[in-house]
Parts: sequence; C-alpha cells; structure tokens
Amino acid sequence: MVAQKIKKHPKKFRRFQSDRFMRVDESWRKPRGIDCRVRRRFRDTVKMPNVGYGTDKRFKDTLLNGLKKKVVYNVEDINTLLLNTEKYCAEIGHSVSALKRKAIVERAQQLKIKVINAAAKIATE
Repeated sequence: MVAQKIKKHPKKFRRFQSDRFMRVDESWRKPRGIDCRVRRRFRDTVKMPNVGYGTDKRFKDTLLNGLKKKVVYNVEDINTLLLNTEKYCAEIGHSVSALKRKAIVERAQQLKIKVINAAAKIATE
C-alpha cells in the first residue's frame, strides 16, 4: 500500500518580512511585536504555523514509497529489519565505507529489503 501524504500547508513557513530585508533570515521565527499584524492574525497576512498543520499520525515519517526508513551502519542492522520488510526500508549511513556498503547491499538483496541509497559511494568501472 502506497500512502498518500496530505500536505495541509505545502509551502514552507517563511519568516515575516524576510523578503524585505537581507538581515532577516527566511527560517521561521514567531513575531513578537506589540503591533504586529501577523501575530494578531489579521486577514491577508502571512500564516503562522500551529498544531493544526501537523501530519496525520499514520503517515508521519513515511516516505513516498509508503515505507519508513531505518538508518543502517552494518550487516547486523540489516538483520533487524528482517521481520518488517513490508513496513521499513534501509538507508545506509553516510559514514559507512564503500567496502561495508557492498556487504550491506548484498545482504539486503538476500533478505529482499529495499535500500534507498544502494548505489551511493559504489564506483562503477
């Protein structure tokens, strides 16, 4: 089953007046001014993030392929996913060497576990 994530607010919440001033970064900060129209939630102003925009609990941390990911660092970690192949897929940690990656990918193929970044750091000749 491929889960369909419903985005209640598809755009990122950008900081109020970040488009007007270079010194104001885009990352969200709550406006705290006494006269601020965004804080007072006036009509036609920027929307503030609140709990109502949260993701449904069933689809939280779910990728577009319908699986949740587990970061894997060695072959033993792959074996822990053996019972949950229909719920979880593996992602090899970025610090894992190419030699270990090859062993992890081979073991994942034997167990029929999907690896998201299977081709990363593996040189082809």
